Amino acid sequence: MTRQQLPVIGRIGNALRAQRVARTFGIDALARVLEAYLTNEQIDEVRRAHALGQQLHSGQTRTSGEPYIYHPLAVARILAEMRLDHVTIIAAILHDVIEDTAITREEIATDFGDDVAALVDGVSKFDRAEGVSRAQAQAESVRKLLLAMTKDLRVILIKLADRLHNMRTLGVMEPSKRRAKAKETLEVYAPMAHRLGIHFLRVELEDLAFANLYPQRYRAIERAVRQQIGNARKTITEIESRLSRALREEGIGATVVGRQKNLYSIYEKMRRKKLRLPAVMDVLGFRIVVSKVDECYRALGMVHHIYRPISELFNDYIANPKTNGYQSLHTTCMGPNGRKIEVQIRTREMHHIAESGIAAHWQYKLGASGTQHAAPEARAREWLSSLFELQDSAAAVDFFETVKIDLFPDEVYVFTPKGTILRMPRGATAVDFAYAVHSELGDRCVAARIDGQLEPLSATLQNGQTVEIITARHAQPNAAWLNFVKTAKARSSIRHYLRNLREDEAIRLGRRLLERALRGLDLSTSSLRGEAVERVLALYKLDDLEALYADIGLGRRLAPLVARHFLPESESGRTAGDGPALAVEGTEGLVLDYGKCCHPLPGDEIRGHVSAGRGLIIHRAVCKQSASGIRSAPQDWIPLAWSEEVEGHFSAELRVKALNERGALAAIAAEIAHAESSIENVEMKERHDDESADIRFVISARNRTHLARILRRIRRLAVVARAHRL
Repeated sequence: MTRQQLPVIGRIGNALRAQRVARTFGIDALARVLEAYLTNEQIDEVRRAHALGQQLHSGQTRTSGEPYIYHPLAVARILAEMRLDHVTIIAAILHDVIEDTAITREEIATDFGDDVAALVDGVSKFDRAEGVSRAQAQAESVRKLLLAMTKDLRVILIKLADRLHNMRTLGVMEPSKRRAKAKETLEVYAPMAHRLGIHFLRVELEDLAFANLYPQRYRAIERAVRQQIGNARKTITEIESRLSRALREEGIGATVVGRQKNLYSIYEKMRRKKLRLPAVMDVLGFRIVVSKVDECYRALGMVHHIYRPISELFNDYIANPKTNGYQSLHTTCMGPNGRKIEVQIRTREMHHIAESGIAAHWQYKLGASGTQHAAPEARAREWLSSLFELQDSAAAVDFFETVKIDLFPDEVYVFTPKGTILRMPRGATAVDFAYAVHSELGDRCVAARIDGQLEPLSATLQNGQTVEIITARHAQPNAAWLNFVKTAKARSSIRHYLRNLREDEAIRLGRRLLERALRGLDLSTSSLRGEAVERVLALYKLDDLEALYADIGLGRRLAPLVARHFLPESESGRTAGDGPALAVEGTEGLVLDYGKCCHPLPGDEIRGHVSAGRGLIIHRAVCKQSASGIRSAPQDWIPLAWSEEVEGHFSAELRVKALNERGALAAIAAEIAHAESSIENVEMKERHDDESADIRFVISARNRTHLARILRRIRRLAVVARAHRL
């Protein structure tokens, strides 16, 4: 064979492959599926959309070498098999044209209507600007997608179908890109399908992502499952027959099917519970589908009559549906030969919703029976609404992390004092509960009464508890709450409040710093008026004085330099003198911090360092960092003094050399507590001998006098050889 013949063979191979794909994903194959539920006029509109898509994507190919149009057709085929309406099918065929071709949203709207144009635009990715990181671009794309979902939930159905076909054809890509796509699918798209109740999509996305992210683990579990199912086939058939016979004798028409867990859920269970594969695979799963709700509970009684139930492994998701609208009875029993069997019992309508989720809403519009089909859509809209209360107050990456947290809702059900049931994610705390009821309740909460008992706000909620939130008029969110809250609403509300609080404090501090700098130039606050103010604001491109104060308080601008711009032009060469020291009251909050290198206390001589973005950092005058900083950048340092009304507790670091005796640490801690102080941190240094230990404490103290009293108490102990402040 000559070298010249090879390209010919390659073209023939591509042509044959394209022909096979055309039979599967061509417009005629799609039309045959659509004929089952759409009108001829609607199918003609779909064909017209295909003609436009084929024209626009002409000359474009996928990595596999196939014409690009086969991808949107395959996406449309997935949605057609879900029996989605013709608007969704048209949008699926055109879903990449705005992103990959020259056509605009307006042109699509003219040809196919505003609904199709909005869907296509919603699925299109965020345009990545120059200098924007991949993480930021991904976060912005998810934000854009979710915003489009709030207007029309069909956007996410198209996006999930698009991701499913991409995952099915991922094998042609290089390994690093396969892993990246698989990771993103497991982090965002499979959980989103689960959150929206689309079971079959979630299962296939998870397994495809698992196979591409961890191929060896996937193959090992796949082999084990195949072997296990083969070994257990007789037992599965026996249980199916016994349950079917018992239900039939009871007059309950039911379908009983032994079901197999998807491979990724088996892997996740092994990883999460640290189980070996045989322990996970020892559980057989069965699904019983009946006609009416009361038959679900009757069937449950029959199952428990035949096989002994494990009481703690029962869940009634009919009475308490999951967040995504899923309803079913779940029970685990001891089956034949000591093997556990998991049984799910649901009605046919519940089964349809469990498989299709929000897609059931559009199937219902197309003629499916039942009134429950709107429930998953209503729950999805409720979830999206709660997210978009938060999105304006969060950066794109923060919002994306918030969404990921909310995509894994393993729920508990708790009651308000009036008996209303609230669904909360597992691990949620009293603070999460307070914010779920109302943002203002969360902002003002100070404690909780759970089942009548006072509990801290960090208390984790359990199923069935009644929670009452105790508030105080002047209470406010605490930054420490971010360490234990679980819900997106609580986390975002706390961050939003703290950002606003930080800005208010920055404005107050900035005003004081600027007033002090003005006094050093023999100017008064009356200088902050008229033309002088307009000139300075124009110079810094700010809207008002509050923005200028905030910039100074946050360390973005230096008050002495800003003050000079208020001087008449003839005196602009003057510099702000040292002026009076700025008084520190200890209540300035988030924009005033204390150096961890020297831990200043009221009574110490102090200086302040203006740090960009952090505000004012206070150091002791004897601090080495303070001394070197003043030498290298004196303009960043200002004199400070403690106010006579200084309040609060401040950190101080002690070094204690103690005898190596049992109970020495406890004795020192007791003396610190008796002196009305608390230990914030303790660190045992490496011992230099067997007789003594070097211990460093960070404790709280009101001032130098209070610290001296603490040190005297510690030094009186027989186990203490030496104690001093660092």
